[in-house]
Order: sequence, then structure tokens, then C-alpha cells
Amino acid sequence: MAVLLIAEHDNKSLKDATAKAMSAATALGGPVDVLVAGHNAKGVADAAAKLAGASKVLLADDAQYANQLAENMAALVVELAGKYDAVLSPASTSGKNFMPRVAAALDVPQISEIVSVDGPDTFTRPIYAGNAMQQVQVAGGKKVITVRTTTFKAVGTTGSAAVESIGAAKGPGTSEFVRDELSKSERPELAAARVVVSGGRGMQSGDNFHLLEKVADRLKAAVGASRAAVDAGFVPNDYQVGQTGKVVAPELYIAVGISGAIQHLAGMKDSKVIVAINKDEEAPIFQVADYGLVADLFKAVPELEEELKKQGY
Repeated sequence: MAVLLIAEHDNKSLKDATAKAMSAATALGGPVDVLVAGHNAKGVADAAAKLAGASKVLLADDAQYANQLAENMAALVVELAGKYDAVLSPASTSGKNFMPRVAAALDVPQISEIVSVDGPDTFTRPIYAGNAMQQVQVAGGKKVITVRTTTFKAVGTTGSAAVESIGAAKGPGTSEFVRDELSKSERPELAAARVVVSGGRGMQSGDNFHLLEKVADRLKAAVGASRAAVDAGFVPNDYQVGQTGKVVAPELYIAVGISGAIQHLAGMKDSKVIVAINKDEEAPIFQVADYGLVADLFKAVPELEEELKKQGY
């Protein structure tokens, strides 16, 4: 089974999500080619060539792929798909944008956010906000798959695949990139952070998030939030962890003032260790937490920060 894996990158560096999606791609059992579509992205292609399991790297280096617009990406992938039995992408913001277009153009169903490969045509994916797992089997035809990378381990960098430059596909020209408005932070990216400290409605206001930021800075962690905190205007949308936000699986997840609604649990329950701080001992978050502290967060969090300081963090 020939597989095409679309790389996740920012034109400068290859994202860890690609190495994790490669684990799913190689589990299908066939040779895996990696597509790097970007602009001035030769360095990304060279990094992709080192991924264990990569047979070849296809580099489509063109200005129209600089920002990975969905229409242009879909046109390229559809043009290449004829040579492959399966097309995979990380279930990132970018992948979720162009992969449905690829599936529609190929007239096949998309298999979304798989968490395991059970066979060449059988996959497991979460449904009902992660409260149930569904095993799906594809009867035939090409497979268009997005991978929930938090459940796969990254492959090593022992490969030495060849890099082949390919021409750009003719884009439909139905949209154009205008500008980026990105928040800047010295903290790790939320989806890739080793430690995440999140706050919920219990924080009471955005001004109180500085308490979490102090702890996050000690632990070199990212700061997240529940949907309730985002909807209340405490923090920006890009902080949101949950079914309609970012899905994370850090080594340590600290939930502060978060009740534990299903929507939030769907985005963080695969974390290796979960710590919950909440004054309500009946809060659902304690059902998934490895460690729970029933306490007033406005007392407990400063004490935690002070203890971390004493420990040299």
C-alpha cells in the first residue's frame, strides 16, 4: 500500500506532528512518501528525509504554498493522489482545512482523527467528544486520513530518503493570503508543550491568569484554558483546550479552577499525568485526575509557585 504523508511545517522547521503521523503511515505497511509543500522550505524537506520510514520526500517549493491555503494544497494533493492508496495528514488546523477538500475531490469518505491503525483498512477514532471509540473499516478505494498525533509516538530520525523537487499544481485562485495576526509568546506552543497549566471559570477574571503564568514560567510550560474561560473573555481563543480547541497530551497537565466538562476532557484526558486543583470536591475533573487537591486556588497556586521557587525551578 503506497502512502503519501503531508508534512506539517512553517517553512522553516518540520513540526513534531509529522514524525508522529509517520508512525500511523508506516503502520499501513507500505512505502511512505512525504510531501513538503511550502516556500523556501528546502530545510524542511531535508529534515523530513531523516524521518525513519520515509521512502522519498517530494518538495513542492512555490510561493502559492507559503501559507498552505486550503484550495492550493488540495489541488496539489489531488494531483499526486493517483499514485497512492492512502493520503495522511496530521489532524492540525492546516490538515483539517485542506483534507476534506481532498476527500471530496476524490469522492471518498474522510477518516478523521484516527488514534490507531488496526489493519490496512481498519482504524479506531474517538466519537462523542472522546467518550466512545469507534472502529471503522473502509471497503475500498483511496483512503484520506487525518491523524490525532497525540496518541502516536514520533519516529526516529535515522532515515536518509532522497529529496525530489516537483512542480506546483495549478491553483484555483479562489482565495489569497492577506496577513497573519499571531500572538507572540516566549512560552512553548500549547499543542507541543511538555507541561500545560490551564485555568477555567474558577479563575474569575483574566487578570488572575497571572497566577498561572508564574507557575508556567517556573515549569517552562504553556498556558491553556477551558472553553468557559475563553467564552468569558478571560483569555484569547488560542488558549482553548478541548473538543473545539486544541487537543493536547503533555507529560503533565495542571487544571486549575476547571470543573471538567466533557468538552474540555476530550482535549486533555490523554495527558500522561493530570493534576487538578478545585474547591469543589465533586468536580468531574477529579474523575480523570491522577492527583487532586480540593482547595481555594487563590491560596494553593501562589503556594505552589513559592514551593517551585524553593526547589530551584
